[in-house]
Amino acid sequence: MDWKADYAKKIVTAEEALKVVTNGDRVVFAHACGEPLELVDALVARAAELRHVEIVHMVAMGKGEYARPEYAESFYHNSVFVGASTRDAVYQGRGDYTPTFFSEIPDLFLKGYLPVDVALVHLSPPDRHGFCSFGISVDYTKPAASVAKTVIAQVNPNMPRTHGDSFIHVSQIDHVVESEQPIIELQPPKIGPVEAAIGKNIADLIDDGASLQLGIGAIPDAVLSFLHHKNDLGIHTEMFSEGVVDLYNEGVVTNRRKTLHRDKMTCTFLMGTRRLYDFVDDNPMVNMFPVNYTNDPYVIGQIDNVVSINSALQVDLMGQVVADTMGPMQFTGIGGQVDFVRGAARSKGGKAIIALPSTAKKGEISRIVATVTEGAAVTTMRADVDYVVTEHGVAHLKGRGLRDRAAMLIEIADPKFHDQIRDDVKRLHCEGWLPR
Repeated sequence: MDWKADYAKKIVTAEEALKVVTNGDRVVFAHACGEPLELVDALVARAAELRHVEIVHMVAMGKGEYARPEYAESFYHNSVFVGASTRDAVYQGRGDYTPTFFSEIPDLFLKGYLPVDVALVHLSPPDRHGFCSFGISVDYTKPAASVAKTVIAQVNPNMPRTHGDSFIHVSQIDHVVESEQPIIELQPPKIGPVEAAIGKNIADLIDDGASLQLGIGAIPDAVLSFLHHKNDLGIHTEMFSEGVVDLYNEGVVTNRRKTLHRDKMTCTFLMGTRRLYDFVDDNPMVNMFPVNYTNDPYVIGQIDNVVSINSALQVDLMGQVVADTMGPMQFTGIGGQVDFVRGAARSKGGKAIIALPSTAKKGEISRIVATVTEGAAVTTMRADVDYVVTEHGVAHLKGRGLRDRAAMLIEIADPKFHDQIRDDVKRLHCEGWLPR
C-alpha cells in the first residue's frame, strides 16, 4: 500500500487514539522536551475510566498530572529518572523509581523486563519516503516504540527532523494524531559566580581536539562559555544546548578530530529553545542515536580525548559520588553519569569530571563530606572517579590512596568547613585518612 494512503487511514483525534489504553497497561512516554503533550492530556482525561495504568518515562517536562494524588487509582508512575513533577509520587508511594544506567534503559523494553503495551511518541511529519523522525527524543523512545504493541504518534511540523538512527516508518505506527502544538522549550539557566568559577576550572582541563559530553544546567553552560579560545572540539554526548551552537558557529566545535563519527555531533536527546531545535532541523552535522549506542562505554571508548562532565549532590572523602539521592529520597536518577565516566576511562586521553558547588543551602552545608549522608545511594563508585571540581579547585583522584584523596577533597571544599570535615573523620575513627 502507498504510505500516504496508509498514513491518511491512521489519522484520528487524540481522544480516539487513547481509547486503546486499558486497565493495567504499561504506557511509555517519549522523553523530556519530546513529550507528546496532546496525547498525555488525552490519557489523563480518561482517568475516571482507567485503573492501574503504569506510566514509564525518564525526565518529565510536561505537567505531570498523572502523578497527582487524585489520580492514584488510575495511574502508577514508574520513573527511570525522577523530576520535579513526579518526585512526590515516588516518595509518597504513588509511583516507584527503577535504578538503571541510561544506556541500559532500552533493554528494559527490548529484553522484556518492562513489556510495552502502548508507546506515546512525538514525531516530525513523514518525508517523501514515509519516514518520520523522533526529532529531539530518540534515546529510549525509539527502542520502546520498536517493541510496543501499539504506537500512537503525535505528528507535528514543529518537531525538527533529525538525522542519524532517528526514524520510524509510517507502516510501524498504529495511530496518528496531527498537531501543531509548540515543542516544550527549556530556557538557559542563570550562571552565577560559583558556576562560572567551576566552569573556568573545568575549561582548563579541556585540550584542543577533545570530544565533550555535557549534561544540563548552569555548570555545563558555564564550561562552554570558557571554551571560545579552544580549537577543533568535538561533541559526543547525551544532549547539548545553545552554548554548543554558539561554539559551532564560531568554528570552535568542528568535530574534525573525532575518531568515531568524525565531522558529526552525536547525541541522543535535546533540551533547549526553539533556536536549538531550528539548528538541528534537517542538519546532517547532527546525528542522533538511541541511548544504548551513544552511552555505551565501549562506543565512547573508541573516541580519543573524551572529556565527560557530570554533576553531583555530594562527594565523600573516599571519592564516592552521590548524584541522584538526598539521603534516602530519590531526587533525580542515575542517568548517563556512570556510562560516560566509564567510557571516558576507556578513551585514549580521556578525562571524567565530576563537578559540584562546594556548598548547598546558600552556604550552610558542605557538599564535600567525610561520609555520604545516611540512606544515600552512591551513583559513581570511588574506583571510577577521576577528577572532582568545585569553585575552589580541582582534585585528581585517579590512582590516589584514601589519605591523598581526603587531603585533596578537603582542599577543594569551602574553607569554612575544613575543620568540621576533619572532626567528622575523627568521629568515624578514620584518622588514617588525614595527613600525618
